[in-house]
Amino acid sequence: MIHELRVFHCVPGRLPALLKRFENDTLRLFEKHGIKQLGFWTVAIGESNNDLFLILQWESLAERELKFGAFASDPEWLDVRRKSEADGPVEGSITNTILVPTTFSALR
Repeated sequence: MIHELRVFHCVPGRLPALLKRFENDTLRLFEKHGIKQLGFWTVAIGESNNDLFLILQWESLAERELKFGAFASDPEWLDVRRKSEADGPVEGSITNTILVPTTFSALR
């Protein structure tokens, strides 16, 4: 089991648009493509309150490549993303990290 930490660094003031996109559309499309999320977090105290943290769960890198690739090229997703950016870009950047649990981790 591996986990993917994705951090969306939003354009100032655009975090609400990103949250709305995930809640109304992206999660449904994740489900359609068999993408499992462990959770989402925003920042209450920290470096930036314009960030959204997401952890995805994968059986392997091969599963990630297959499922995330299908999601990323899904015409419905491309339309959702285009519409959510009608008022300008939502993300300034996205940081992506693949995490592997230690032998003593509670999540494995």
